[in-house]
Parts: sequence; C-alpha cells; structure tokens
Amino acid sequence: MKTDIIEIRWHGRGGQGAITAAKIVANGAFASGFKGVVMAPTFGTERRGAPVFVSLKISKNKIYDLSPITSPDMVVVLDHTLLDEVDVVAGLKENGLVILNAPKPLAEYSFGEAKIAVSDVTKHAVEAGLPPGIVNSGIIGAFSQATGLVNIDVMVTAIENEFVGKRPEMNSKAAKIVFDNTAVGGYI
Repeated sequence: MKTDIIEIRWHGRGGQGAITAAKIVANGAFASGFKGVVMAPTFGTERRGAPVFVSLKISKNKIYDLSPITSPDMVVVLDHTLLDEVDVVAGLKENGLVILNAPKPLAEYSFGEAKIAVSDVTKHAVEAGLPPGIVNSGIIGAFSQATGLVNIDVMVTAIENEFVGKRPEMNSKAAKIVFDNTAVGGYI
C-alpha cells in the first residue's frame, strides 16, 4: 500500500520549466527529510508551448514505484490556459489539491471536491524582475504555501542552488512573493 507516498502531477507547457520546478521541489523535499523522491517527466516530441506533465512522488520512505502518476494527491498547473486544453484534474484523489497560476481570484475556480490554491505567478515573477513567462520558480512559492510540505526557506535555497549564474536572487524573490500572495481555499 502506498499511503505514505505523496503524488504530485505538474502540468505546464514546453519551455515553461515544469520539469525544473518539480526537480527543485524534489531537492527541497529531500533536504527536508523526504528520503523517497522520484521524478519522471512525460513528454515526447512536444515543441515549445505544447502541454507537458511531470510526475513527482515524495515519501519519508524509499519509493519503489517508478510509474507515471495517474491518481495524484495534488496537481500543480503552471499555465491557467491549460484548463481549456487538458483535463488537469483527471484522476485527482478525493479532497485533492489544485495549485494554479492564474490571474483570476480563487472564487473563480472550482474543481469539484478539490482544495484550491491560486496565485498570479506570472505577474509576481515580473515584479521580482524575471522576464514575462518565467513562472517555474514562482510556482514553487505557491506549492510551499498551499501544501506546507517543504518550508519556503528550504525552497529558496533549492532555487538558488538550481539557478546559480541564472538570476538566482530574482528566482528566489519570485518564489517568496508568490508564497506571500497565494490564496488557499477550503474544500468546496
């Protein structure tokens, strides 16, 4: 039984950095005591802008199941326009969590029984000094706020380690701003 495994499916578009975001969360989770961490990107010949997803499993124990996630505990959506193209909540477990980068307020979204967390990551990343469209480091702040699984300070360190030489301060600033500006709603 895999009740101790937390399954997180990340949805983004080619070029948005969903794989990098999941990798950073995996590193932060490992540093926080999750000794089982498995990440598996799922993509083929997708071009920039095409929908992609990444499976990330974390556990306090070793993970032996390396299969892609079909019934996630939570989904992280880097681009709200994917909601019109992909069933991002397909297979989401009862009372799961949806973390969404979107410009509209929390009340505008409903995913059945799912808990929802929303932040305008795109806007906040620009506030941090990143070019428009760079949302992978910012969404990590929303993840930290919504789940409480990995402390934002640990995530900031993981972000800065990942982006050495590539605007580490702006990327970590984006995560902190998004962390402070993520609305989390209860189960609807």
